[in-house]
Amino acid sequence: MPLVSGAEVVLAAAKAGRGVGAFNVIQLEHATALIAGAEQAGTPVVLQISENAVKYHGALKPIGVATLAAAAAATVPVVVHLDHAMDRDLVTEAVQLGFTSVMYDASKLEYADNVAATTEVTKFCHDHGVFVEAEIGEVGGKDGVHAPGARTRPDEAVAFAEATGVDALAVAVGSSHAMTERTATLDFALISELHAAVAVPLVLHGSSGVADPDLTRAVEAGMTKVNIATHLNNVFTASVRQTLTANPTLVDTRKYLGPARDAVATEVARLLTILKA
Repeated sequence: MPLVSGAEVVLAAAKAGRGVGAFNVIQLEHATALIAGAEQAGTPVVLQISENAVKYHGALKPIGVATLAAAAAATVPVVVHLDHAMDRDLVTEAVQLGFTSVMYDASKLEYADNVAATTEVTKFCHDHGVFVEAEIGEVGGKDGVHAPGARTRPDEAVAFAEATGVDALAVAVGSSHAMTERTATLDFALISELHAAVAVPLVLHGSSGVADPDLTRAVEAGMTKVNIATHLNNVFTASVRQTLTANPTLVDTRKYLGPARDAVATEVARLLTILKA
């Protein structure tokens, strides 16, 4: 199945009241695990490569091309998404490589500058058939608007979405990046209010800290794209630790990365069910 656009997956899910699982790729094992989990669940999936992952690899192209190739071989619809890109040139490179979705993060800028920069990126991406996600302010875990006490104002969300022409909007409703415990408290009334007010699909960042029942409830309240990374890193790392503890002389990386990949695939399939994907 060929790669699909973010619009094809996210807009369809929003219309149907379903969630879309968006999971981060750091290594090729992550990409293949996420696809395997989506194939088990029989649902679309978004594979995300963040700017931090690009920095880890030293360049976008190696991990980007590998992820695109894995996605092209999948039997379910796959979106390949550049996540939290603050580098404008990285957006251009991702589009040229064939990414079908971009999250441009100009949230550290003043509001007017964020609108101007995001509008320019949105026009560029739309000219190339690429879906665009953005946010008004920084996400929690980065001392920003998604800190547990921060909230997105519906009137500001409407104004930002209309001014920039973005296709999806990340909003602050109580989650926070990089949480290793699933104890976040979401503002479901605000999610419903934002859903009623904002014309584009809503995105929940920092969802690793959200418990299963609340993930389902968030989708039912109007959230569409749900980003989960740290939780799956926990699953991957726990499996590697377990395998190496049980086999302390093991040196073949395939024998501990393989089980970790399988564990992530199983958890992804479960999460996609939780998200009503």
